Amino acid sequence: MELSDIRVVLSRPSESGNVGAVCRAMKNMGLSRLRIVAPEAPMDESVILARSVHAEELWTQAEHHRTLAEAVADCSIVIGTTRRRGKKRKDFTLTPEETATYLRNQQGTAAIVFGNERTGLEAAELQFCTLASHIPASDVFPSLNLSHAAQIYFYELYTTLSTEGAAKADAKHWVPVDMATISTLTELILETLGAVGFYTQAGKEDQRLFFRDLLARTALTVDEYRYLEGIVQKARKLFTSALDKDP
Repeated sequence: MELSDIRVVLSRPSESGNVGAVCRAMKNMGLSRLRIVAPEAPMDESVILARSVHAEELWTQAEHHRTLAEAVADCSIVIGTTRRRGKKRKDFTLTPEETATYLRNQQGTAAIVFGNERTGLEAAELQFCTLASHIPASDVFPSLNLSHAAQIYFYELYTTLSTEGAAKADAKHWVPVDMATISTLTELILETLGAVGFYTQAGKEDQRLFFRDLLARTALTVDEYRYLEGIVQKARKLFTSALDKDP
């Protein structure tokens, strides 16, 4: 499944600003198919356009439906988002990450359904969905704003279903250097300290363990390792150069 196969469905929205913010979040993450179901309050287009910023076309091209059944009639998978779980509200729910991973391996089209800002999806609406999904949140205050919740789902869909999104996510993935590399840097530091006459007494072995463990705990990236290595090498060269010039 690809991003173009995803339909975003807002069921009974009541806040025009949220609708506009959802349009913006969709465009941020490469989604373009918006469907609106029976708004509970008249939609103020000026507010929607103001909040959508440069994603006005998602609102102007949105489909409008009278019922949820009508809005998802052409979808093979219908996923309802909800923070409330329990009897008659699906046996289990997926997180946004699990939802995106599941959809990646499916065929056809899928609808991600968001309920009204105040009440969320009603039990009858959720029963109409084939799957349920929830965003893990603090029990102290688990209710998320509609557009904020939507942005979390859209991000997971973008990084999982699109080649572009996956590449950008991988490019920023934190990969610490391995222990062999840490050991190489440790030895360079010790050799440099030795060259400046630091080790006139015992203690080098203790410092070998100290630097190795310290560097390992920092989880250096490759770029950080190279930068630090360059600093140590330059310091050693400067010291050596100073000795050569000393009469």
